[in-house]
Amino acid sequence: MTEKDPPINENWSELTSVDKLIHEPARLAALTILDAVESADFLYLQKATGLTKGNLSVHLQKLEESGLIEIQKTFQGKYPRTICKLTMKGKLAFGEYKEQMRSILGNDNTALRT
Repeated sequence: MTEKDPPINENWSELTSVDKLIHEPARLAALTILDAVESADFLYLQKATGLTKGNLSVHLQKLEESGLIEIQKTFQGKYPRTICKLTMKGKLAFGEYKEQMRSILGNDNTALRT
């Protein structure tokens, strides 16, 4: 380590232990949205995340299988509608993930500055 090297944040080593199911960018985007709302339909999530239908569908299925989200399939008139929402397990897991990231990055976000 030289004098020019930035100081090491002792919390950076925690990055290797983050929940990889949540940390994956597409799933993180979907969970971030679902954490901010009571529920969201598939088309809203697709538009907000910019994912294709197939890609979003696969990621939502993984989140549902892990118990982090609940998916309800209904009809609105003649049209199918898929509603997603965080489960209690999902709210707790996402809350823990956010706290871990705050710890790693620090409150002043010095790790993000260039």
